[in-house]
Amino acid sequence: MRQYLNLCQRIVDEGTWVENERTGKRCLTVINADLTYDVEKGEFPLITTRKSFWKAAIAELLGYLRGYDNAADFRALGAKTWDANANENSAWLNNPHRKGHDDMGRVYGVQGRRWQKPNGGTLDQLQKIVDDLNRGIDDRGEILTFYNPGEFELGCLRPCMHTHTFSLLGDKLYLTSYQRSCDVPLGLNFNQVQVYTLLALMAQITNKQPGQAYHKIINAHIYEDQLPLMRDVQLKREPFPSPKLEINPDIKSLRDLETWVTMDDFKVTGYECHEPIRYPFSV
Repeated sequence: MRQYLNLCQRIVDEGTWVENERTGKRCLTVINADLTYDVEKGEFPLITTRKSFWKAAIAELLGYLRGYDNAADFRALGAKTWDANANENSAWLNNPHRKGHDDMGRVYGVQGRRWQKPNGGTLDQLQKIVDDLNRGIDDRGEILTFYNPGEFELGCLRPCMHTHTFSLLGDKLYLTSYQRSCDVPLGLNFNQVQVYTLLALMAQITNKQPGQAYHKIINAHIYEDQLPLMRDVQLKREPFPSPKLEINPDIKSLRDLETWVTMDDFKVTGYECHEPIRYPFSV
């Protein structure tokens, strides 16, 4: 929690105003931020200085792991996060590759589960990583990437959290996640939850002990219409202790994650928080 607040304060104090062409708004921006989440100790990085909706973040992650490409599938899991980008992004609405309502195109999990090979086949990056880790293998390339510049025009949004690298030391699994761009008031809480949960899930289904998750953000920003709420409201609040995330121990394989897992298999305990803050969302 302190890491989050320190980053927010750094942006307020040191940020530079940058115009954003996609949204037509300015962003107060800093370059390079590093956060660490101690999954081994169970320190779930859920924001407490405002009410945070962790279920949607984990539901979205689950959709990525399944390779979903349709906003309706994410909604069925409990995440409405792709509704706007799939159906309100003017550039995507006018894109000839869009297949219709709710179509997201070849973004995020599609690349992770069905990366197109030059010969016409596909590569399942996630399955390869799970297979290696199950055998105790770390070839220094246990990398899950959603970033495919050759197919940017085939999706509604370039990935922000784009690459996850898993590292195995003995029986302890670590994760380093890279993010090119982060809407700190709204997006970072989602991203923190997802990085932590991804390591916890991957360790569980490969029978490893989770270590630390390292989260590197390149461009961290606060939109100009979010700044007063961050500066004058959220940063004035004192955080509560970190809650705990409980994951159903019956989840034992990637196949389980692909088939029967729902949000009922996740539970957060000990969560105290301040009142919600309605930050503007920029499409």
